[in-house]
Amino acid sequence: MSALGLKIIDESAEAANVWFNEVNERTGWEHKHRAYRLLRQVLHVVRDHLNPDEAAQLGAQLPTLIRGIYYEGWDPSRTPVRERSREGFIARVQEAFETDPLGDAPQAIAAVMAVLDAHVSEGEMDDVKTAFSQEIRALF
Repeated sequence: MSALGLKIIDESAEAANVWFNEVNERTGWEHKHRAYRLLRQVLHVVRDHLNPDEAAQLGAQLPTLIRGIYYEGWDPSRTPVRERSREGFIARVQEAFETDPLGDAPQAIAAVMAVLDAHVSEGEMDDVKTAFSQEIRALF
């Protein structure tokens, strides 16, 4: 018997926790809520930069619960946002941490991108990365 009565929900929560734990591990944090906020914000900044087709292709490879976080609040008619600078990308990620600054934001962003690299196909990640300028790709 599953904890919540639906195996798909239990498996989705388990998969999401794997991702949050990996973000914690890669950042050196021990704060699952902070890891969730970081993952959510980086996913949103990446998603908003991609054209709708590419955003959907990335979303299709995410676990169910992470996919819901990824699509939360998305308005495809307002994308893609073209951020070309490293500082602008970091600033958009930092918006979720106004009262709790990231500290080493580039390292935190790289941690999330490493989690994506570990779970999303290489071809899809190549497509995602090439959508960004060289300056921003250096963060990944």
